[in-house]
Amino acid sequence: MELVMLPDHEPSRPLPFFLALEEWLARRHPDRDFFFLWQVEPTVIVGRHQLLEQEVDMEFCRKNGIDLVRRKSGGGAVLADMNNIMFSYITSSDSVTTTFASYTSMVARSLRLLGLDASDNSRNDILIGDRKVSGNSFYHIPGRSIVHGTMLYDYDPVLMGGALTPPTAKLESHGVKSVRSRVTTIREHLPELSLPEFIHHIVNTIPDGPVMTISCEEIREVEEIEKTYHDHKWLTGQNPAGTLANTVRIEGVGTLTVHLTVSKGKVRTLTLTGDYLEIADDATGRIESIVRDVAYNRETLSSALSGTDLGKFIPGLKNKDFIDLIC
Repeated sequence: MELVMLPDHEPSRPLPFFLALEEWLARRHPDRDFFFLWQVEPTVIVGRHQLLEQEVDMEFCRKNGIDLVRRKSGGGAVLADMNNIMFSYITSSDSVTTTFASYTSMVARSLRLLGLDASDNSRNDILIGDRKVSGNSFYHIPGRSIVHGTMLYDYDPVLMGGALTPPTAKLESHGVKSVRSRVTTIREHLPELSLPEFIHHIVNTIPDGPVMTISCEEIREVEEIEKTYHDHKWLTGQNPAGTLANTVRIEGVGTLTVHLTVSKGKVRTLTLTGDYLEIADDATGRIESIVRDVAYNRETLSSALSGTDLGKFIPGLKNKDFIDLIC
């Protein structure tokens, strides 16, 4: 697995540049594995399927100069700033489970080498003890998978608590009352370890291949991909229509909200939002195409979905749980 570096003279980059770099690496070099670290000025990054107004205090972000970015992977909203480090891992895989397992085990092992009680025993988090120090998400393109996430060396509790407003259902599922009560930091456990020392440890214990330095010409190619993340329509996301809405937290899947339009007893539109992951691109559109114009009752919807394994679209999602959600 190669360590990716930018040229030494490169200025600081906004968060979308690094998301674009992941895509560029995955597509340009389809047979190589990569790992890199990055830091950005305060930025909230929301998952592909999340509604901004439900996850982020927009006014707080404006007043505090916090940027907003939407990524192409699923999962929940996080705050990135210079107190923490972002990790990116690119590999050849079609499996969410094995990709996460490979990545989180490498990171947890690196933390254990520092003497920390680190584990990777949850859906996509890395824990120290029973508190989260790293949250991660997954993005898949044909034959290639990207895992990226936070590593909390330290954090600003005022910014984190003010910027992020996760739904009550998510907090209740963890048995906690706030975002801050769920997290811990490297600095809390190893106050004598500086951030540069921690970064040095990571790059010497996770990547095990040569160093790849991105050229100036390649950076211009990455910048072309970056432009897609700055598009206003992409940032604001889908605005689901629907007179019916329901939200549940499904163990092993995440928080899902279904938005339905039902007319003359039949499903006309269906949109899913939440912090779930997906394997198939446009999972919502594929599911909607199956249930569109189907009578809105449990029996007919179950019949329409009987030949489809929804877990192939959204990892861990069982047909029965989905029917319970929409009915």
